[in-house]
Amino acid sequence: MIYQEDVRDLFSVPEEYYLAHCISADFAMGKGIVVEFNKRFQMKQRLRQAYPNYLERFVAEQMEGDCILMGRVLNLITKERYFHKPTISTMRTALQKMKEISEEEGISKIAMPMIGAGLDRLQWKDVAAQIKDVFQRSDVELLVCRLK
Repeated sequence: MIYQEDVRDLFSVPEEYYLAHCISADFAMGKGIVVEFNKRFQMKQRLRQAYPNYLERFVAEQMEGDCILMGRVLNLITKERYFHKPTISTMRTALQKMKEISEEEGISKIAMPMIGAGLDRLQWKDVAAQIKDVFQRSDVELLVCRLK
């Protein structure tokens, strides 16, 4: 694993990077950086179309976290509803799913914002530690794009 944090616009990274961000299982996507993901990739519409009963399945299976690859976007699902807050445990489960997908799909570069540390109110040092732990034995290059 190569891990790097850099002050830059997430959406300015080269096309070879897959982009990761956190969402809720209800695909509400109304605040924060997900608004930009919707504008650029129509993510909310595409997810709802591809997974019309996803929230019901997430609840029925009592899922802790998940990750859905849509195009070049890795959607980390860390909570059931948009108004809930994730835990470090649900974040870790979603990161583990993201790692599995990256291995299955041959994804070698992932860029992300400081996931979970904005509106979701997790401590960045805790999230960063989980990212490094989950990906420690992988060949994935991880780039965290920080705001100024």
